[in-house]
Amino acid sequence: MPSVLVIDDDEQVRCMIRDTLEAAGYRVEEARNGAEGLEQYRASPADVVLMDILMPDQDGLESILAFRQQFPSARIIAMTGGSDLIGIMNFLDVAKMLGASRTLQKPFERETLLAAVAAEAEV
Repeated sequence: MPSVLVIDDDEQVRCMIRDTLEAAGYRVEEARNGAEGLEQYRASPADVVLMDILMPDQDGLESILAFRQQFPSARIIAMTGGSDLIGIMNFLDVAKMLGASRTLQKPFERETLLAAVAAEAEV
């Protein structure tokens, strides 16, 4: 059974993602921010990491960099509901440049989430 680490500061989002993924047969772990996610991944590496971008303490962009340095082969899907721009690029474009293999714009459909996680779990 593939495992997924969901890193998001919003408990409702984590719960929705967890319920969706568990119903599809995935084992799910959760973290509230990037630093907690790194510690959890270090203790028990997941097949796929779902990473929110806009979080307190250690945001998703910082966390993607840290994952790439410490765990270069981690499969990361970045997600955000924020559409703020950094210069002329949006957060999800920057996340891809930093090493996320896929991105999801919140809100996303259940099928979109499952397709993205399945594609990364099969790599």
